[in-house]
Amino acid sequence: MGERKGTNKYYPPDFNPAKHGSLNGYHNTHALRERARKLSQGILIIRFEMPYNIWCDGCKNHIGMGVRYNAEKKKVGNYYTTPIYRFRMKCHLCVNYIEMQTDPATCDYLIVAGANRKEERWDMAENEQILTTERAEKEKLETDAMFKLDHGGKDKEKLKKALPSLSEIQDHQSGWKDDFQLNSTLRTKFRTQKKVIAEQEEKDNAVRMRTNLSIPLLPEKEEDKKLAALLTYQAPDSYEDKKHIKRKEICSRSWFNSTSATPGTASGSLIQKLVLQGREAKVAKALSSPPGQLIRKHSGGFSIKTEPRATVSRRRSDPDVNTCVGEVAQTKCEHPDADVRPTQEVDGGLMKAEDSENEKDRSRGPNTSLVADYSDSDSDPGQ
Repeated sequence: MGERKGTNKYYPPDFNPAKHGSLNGYHNTHALRERARKLSQGILIIRFEMPYNIWCDGCKNHIGMGVRYNAEKKKVGNYYTTPIYRFRMKCHLCVNYIEMQTDPATCDYLIVAGANRKEERWDMAENEQILTTERAEKEKLETDAMFKLDHGGKDKEKLKKALPSLSEIQDHQSGWKDDFQLNSTLRTKFRTQKKVIAEQEEKDNAVRMRTNLSIPLLPEKEEDKKLAALLTYQAPDSYEDKKHIKRKEICSRSWFNSTSATPGTASGSLIQKLVLQGREAKVAKALSSPPGQLIRKHSGGFSIKTEPRATVSRRRSDPDVNTCVGEVAQTKCEHPDADVRPTQEVDGGLMKAEDSENEKDRSRGPNTSLVADYSDSDSDPGQ
């Protein structure tokens, strides 16, 4: 960029290098332009960067370290041969002006007016660091022999106190002198750890393949082993126990079909009522049937014997069935000498077969008997 600026400068015809010296001298301007407008007063405007955190006295706001301002710089004195400069700048949050100056004695900046410093300085005395010797103390050590002797005794006491820590530091540093041996030891350690990690990865991969898992496995611990040993995975009942329980249920179950609904529920009571009504209808139909279907004639002698017999069967699993439905309606025969004998079978549960009836009739002899058979079925098995 420098050569471009040089080639683009315009030199007027009346420009005389011996008289003007430069184009700034020809135009009577300063090289810094507006920044040097107060140069006659010894003030130069520069870009000043805040050296530490401060609090503004005007607006009480925090101004952080590194914030830049256009500050007026001027010389206010010397520290021996080092000049002391003061900087004056305006706060960017209010109309307050902040003034700071250099401090060559402590290599720091001091706030003159307009702000307060946020105290974050490092105290070397509190942290037991080596303090720099002041100039006055140096002059006194050079000129005063007694002060030098006293100062030397204090230095020896400090050395005795710091000797254990210094020897520890030296021993620690001596252990790192042989770089080759340290490097070899470290690489051997890394190789061993690498082999262990590789073996563990192989074991983990084998477990993942066997259990079909895709999650990372954590290393084993003694607590996990103890906990796993306490756990037992066993079915509550063995195969033989289940088989025995199933057979016991089958043996204790009723032989007859039972309603699917429980008697305690509303649906169970409704189904039970419907069953009872059906049975009552069957019995009523059997009782109301004509006598031609119920009377059987048997060939025999001249005496006629009529035996009205009604058989009502009920299941033992249905104890709520009212047996009064099956009341026996005696059938009267027209013959005056007929002997009528009602029989009722309630707890038998089965109807007598026709063959047993024929055998009984044959044992009676050549008598003629009229038998009334009331059964739950509508059809007569003897027809």
